[in-house]
Amino acid sequence: MQHDVQPVIFYCNPNIFPEEEYLIRKNEITRYAHELGLTIIDDDYDHDAWLRHIAGLEGEPERGGRCLECFKYRLLRSAQKARELGISEFTTTLASSRWKRLDQINAAGLWAAEQVGGVHFDDRNWRKGGLQERRNELLRLNGFYNQQYCGCEFSFRPQVAPSSSANSQSQSK
Repeated sequence: MQHDVQPVIFYCNPNIFPEEEYLIRKNEITRYAHELGLTIIDDDYDHDAWLRHIAGLEGEPERGGRCLECFKYRLLRSAQKARELGISEFTTTLASSRWKRLDQINAAGLWAAEQVGGVHFDDRNWRKGGLQERRNELLRLNGFYNQQYCGCEFSFRPQVAPSSSANSQSQSK
């Protein structure tokens, strides 16, 4: 616990395909949570429900409308779980990924908090203030599996990291 915060991890990733990939990622975060003594809650892996939610957006480009809807779906479930557990604030590791648009993540998180009520979405920029460097250090120190795509079958193609100028433009609010 730091800064009077005791994190609870809610693993909500119905977008990940195939299920074997889901399990690899779940096992990594579970291992790390146990090492740190953190509670981890596994949401149901319901890929079909996720597919129904993003139906019609399958052809969207990476970082497009499909991603926003995916974030909304997953962060709504996170906000609901936070409220159910009596946790007043939630955030997401999505916000630390250079592969995703921070403005979409924050919009989805704020929307989810509004839908649920009684919870707050922490929309800080987890990529600044040394946090990106700390993320990379933790990846190395812990030997984490670090995939190069989000996990959904629609993003499973060779990816190129966004340029820093495109990244900074997409992060503005």
